[in-house]
Amino acid sequence: MLDGIKKLFGMGPKVDLGELIKNGAMIVDVRTKGEYAGGHVKGSINIPLDQLGSNLAKLKKDKVIITCCASGMRSGAAKSQLKSKGYEVHNGGSWMSVNRYVK
Repeated sequence: MLDGIKKLFGMGPKVDLGELIKNGAMIVDVRTKGEYAGGHVKGSINIPLDQLGSNLAKLKKDKVIITCCASGMRSGAAKSQLKSKGYEVHNGGSWMSVNRYVK
């Protein structure tokens, strides 16, 4: 039921994240540097949400991006921001949820 509510509000994955990751999607963790240091998805990059706009050069428009954070709220905001700039992006929700798809 919680997954249904998350999907309703655009906070949960609507696509096969595992397949996207397997095909080379970039995982962008938008938590603070301190939060990221406390644990993160292997292979992800950390760009805190408040620094996303000034770090767009680190992202490629020809790659799918999966955003994640602690709960899905900041990653949802990051998704909106990146989509408005022309990126293909999906909100993965919490980094722990995305971590299930990384081998």
